[in-house]
Amino acid sequence: MTDPFRYQTDEGALRVALVKQPFHGGRNVAELSRNPDYLEEGGLAGPSAGAPSAGAHSAAPSPAALRPEPRVLFKPVQTVTLTPEEDREYGEWHRMGLANGHLADFVAANEREGFLTVGLLANCNALLGMLGGFQGSGSPGRPRRVGLLWVDAHGDFNTPETTLSGMLGGMPVAVSAGLALHRLRRESKLDPPIATDDIVMVAVRDLDPEERALVEEHHLAMLSTDDVREVSPALHTQLRRLSEATDLIYVHVDMDVLDPAEVQGHGLTVAGGPTSEELAAALVQIFRYPKVAGLGIASTPAYDDDPGELSRRAAYRLIQGALQGVSARGGE
Repeated sequence: MTDPFRYQTDEGALRVALVKQPFHGGRNVAELSRNPDYLEEGGLAGPSAGAPSAGAHSAAPSPAALRPEPRVLFKPVQTVTLTPEEDREYGEWHRMGLANGHLADFVAANEREGFLTVGLLANCNALLGMLGGFQGSGSPGRPRRVGLLWVDAHGDFNTPETTLSGMLGGMPVAVSAGLALHRLRRESKLDPPIATDDIVMVAVRDLDPEERALVEEHHLAMLSTDDVREVSPALHTQLRRLSEATDLIYVHVDMDVLDPAEVQGHGLTVAGGPTSEELAAALVQIFRYPKVAGLGIASTPAYDDDPGELSRRAAYRLIQGALQGVSARGGE
């Protein structure tokens, strides 16, 4: 039986680990994203996180707004880097896999130590490392079965054979499910792949034609934006199903799932998404389920791409919702 209080101290504080994954796997662009730093610099982990760096906005969101009762005990922020030997390797997707392997190590250790992992992720390619970490967080040689709640405007269920754009960022769910790029998946320490029965797509509303065919072929469970807004019975049905079938559940949020007004600097927005308030309210209920083990926030517009800091505030609102849900476990 999963302990609903495994992320709490004896005094009732939540143990939370923030993990930054700046590698994004894109080609012909700078390898590291500043998005994870931007989220941290707003004061997410409190004053110990340090002052905003040069170029950060001056009116940072208040960290106090992120501290539901009970209080939160943050582990020192972890940042994914490559070793000197790995840094001599080439190939963006290969290097992404190596970086995801380190992300998986952080996540696995956090889970074993009783810390709820919140991933501050450059983009959705970090999905593989997050899943790999949860899969490897149990006994050696006994991979845990991990369910995925995929909250994104896009399915990211393309393969190299179906992609229109050629972007790795359109493939991570398919790669996680073992449909392609097996070396990348194994380097990310996700082996075996997750089962397609254990994937639930939430508020996905932009699928390429061949991608849609793959989604239908594999019978992926789908929940609508209205299911999020209403915290519908269908949402709870899927969470109960995953809770019965899997050992842990990971919740991955691409910020483009939101209403485009809150993510104006995101290049892939799609109309018809929930507001951050609506998604945060859903996350409160989602994270009350004891099997739910981590949250990833990917592709947050940063710095000059985030006028008024709307996107950073929205991301913080989502994290707050998740923490409130965990703190409410075991209650009525």
